[in-house]
Amino acid sequence: MLRRTLFKRMGGLLLAPALPLSTLAATGAKPALRIAHLTDIHLKDKFDAPRHLRDCLHHVQSHSPKVDFILNGGDLVFDMNKEDLATNEAQWKLVKGVFKSESGLPMYSVLGNHDIWWKEKNEKEYALQQLEMAKPYYSFVKGGWKFICLDSVHLDIDNTWYIGKLGEEQFHWLESELNNTDKNMPVCVLSHIPILTATLMIEDNIVNKWTMLGGDMHTDTAAIISLFYKHPNVKLCLSGHIHLRDKVVYNNVTYICNGAVSGAWWEGNRRETAPGYGLIDLYADGTFAEKYVNY
Repeated sequence: MLRRTLFKRMGGLLLAPALPLSTLAATGAKPALRIAHLTDIHLKDKFDAPRHLRDCLHHVQSHSPKVDFILNGGDLVFDMNKEDLATNEAQWKLVKGVFKSESGLPMYSVLGNHDIWWKEKNEKEYALQQLEMAKPYYSFVKGGWKFICLDSVHLDIDNTWYIGKLGEEQFHWLESELNNTDKNMPVCVLSHIPILTATLMIEDNIVNKWTMLGGDMHTDTAAIISLFYKHPNVKLCLSGHIHLRDKVVYNNVTYICNGAVSGAWWEGNRRETAPGYGLIDLYADGTFAEKYVNY
């Protein structure tokens, strides 16, 4: 989507339909990367979920041009919350076994709330070990794009559940990352919990107002958006968590919630969003084309 020409520098909210992947190719933009954004897999040995995940991974690898790598948006396992060690070991063994046998693609991950063993004091360390991640947030460069992978899941202020935010240390790290990135290098941000989404307004039987919980969208949205406004090379933010597909464009940054590979936790569609994943073509000039793919 050529946002500089289509949307200018809009301060308002825009809900935009996905453009066909061929749209930008027709303009002569130089392809940089093709990525697949898979989020909320929630794998368990039930509902024939392992077979469906195999089908999804085969579908991802069937595209031409080929997908270069997978961005995993979190919630790989069904749920580690309050489970025992044996149950959690089995969940991770199943996930890693399917990916090892069915996918030859590199994968970069962020933590989802269901990946975290909240029962343990050092609740993220176990998931980081399983995913072979040194830290819960990091960055890397591929194809002339910088990818910033955030840790968006933290304990709530009462230490009883989780909330979407970065925290002071990570926010300063993000600020430093953007300050030290060439202003001509486009940036893609990956988080589990959405930084900005319209999906929270899809609720039944609203009488007077919507209820938006801090576990459903970042509570530091305003600060992050203000930071991005200072860095026009931030082009795209990908997330999951809600299991619904939407695209919001704000201040020339596109925020995409890419549904869920598991749909409604392997029991059909989540409202109108069928099981699927995001397929994204990134171009050297900082533009991109994307669509949600049902497999």
